Amino acid sequence: MSTRAQIQWLADGHRLHLQDGPIDLIVEAFSAAAEVEAAYRTACERFATILDELCGELPFLRTALSGVVQNADREDGPHPRGAVAQRMTAATLPYAAQHFITPMAAVAGAVADEILTTMTTAQLSRAYVNDGGDIALHLSAGEKFVVGMVQRPDRPSLFGTTTLEFSQPVRGIATSGWRGRSFSLGIADAVTVLADRAATADAAATIIANAVDLPGHPRILRVPARELAPDSDLGEIPVTQAVRELTAAEINEALTRGVTTAESLLQRKLICAAALCLQGETRVVGGASEFTQIVLSREGSLVHA
Repeated sequence: MSTRAQIQWLADGHRLHLQDGPIDLIVEAFSAAAEVEAAYRTACERFATILDELCGELPFLRTALSGVVQNADREDGPHPRGAVAQRMTAATLPYAAQHFITPMAAVAGAVADEILTTMTTAQLSRAYVNDGGDIALHLSAGEKFVVGMVQRPDRPSLFGTTTLEFSQPVRGIATSGWRGRSFSLGIADAVTVLADRAATADAAATIIANAVDLPGHPRILRVPARELAPDSDLGEIPVTQAVRELTAAEINEALTRGVTTAESLLQRKLICAAALCLQGETRVVGGASEFTQIVLSREGSLVHA
C-alpha cells in the first residue's frame, strides 16, 4: 500500500482531492451523510493501492496490444492481473487489430471507473470521479449531471454542455488531443467522447483524436515520443507538439477524418457520442441521438455529423 498518497478536502468541504504520483483525482458523492462518508472511506482505501498495483504491471501495460490479440489463446501469454489493468486492456483491445495502442491509452478512465466502483458499495444518489478530465459517473433513478465540455484542455473554456440522465447509457466521459496532458498522434485541440464507462471513453477519445490529422503537413511539428519522455509507451512514434494556423479547408479535412472514425465507433457501439474541436471549429457525432444531446454555447460553431 502506498504511503505517498495525499488525500485532502477541497475548499468547498464537499469534494475530495486524491493524489499519488501521476494520478490526480477529484471525487464527489451525493446522498445521506453516512453513505457519503462510507463511499469516501472506501475510495481512499482503494486509491492507496492503485499506483503500486499498476507499476507492478508496467511492462505489459506499455506493450502494444497487437501481440496480446495474436497470443490470446495461449495460457502462458501475457495477461493483465490487477483490476485496473484488466479494465485498461478491455477498453483498448477493440482497437488492437487496426491501430497501435497499449493499455495505457485507457489508464485515467480505468482508474476513475475503479474508484467509482468501490464508492458505489454505499447507497449513493449521484457520484463522480474526475481523473484529469476523464470522468466516471454514477446516477440513480431520477438523477442527472450537466457536464461542461472544453474546447482546449490547456486553456479550459466551455464550448457547450451535455445533460446526462439515469435512463441514458453514458457513464463515462474522456477528452484527448494534442494540447492535453498525454501525447497525441493527431492535431485535434480536443476530442470529447461519451461512452458507457470512463475507460471505454478514454480509449475511444485517443483513437478519434489521432485520426483528426493532416499527415505530412508542413505546419505541424512532430517529435518522437521517446525524445520527450524516454519511458513513453509510444517509443519512436512521432507525436504532435505544435499546430500552426490552418485554412478552413484544411480544418475541415482534418475534422472529417476524425468524424469518419467516430462514426465507425458509434456504429460498433463503442461510443455514444463525440465532439471534435480544431482551431475554433466543432463537429458532433451522435450528439442528436435519442441518448445524448450536446448543446453548444452561443460562441461555438456546430456541424452535426
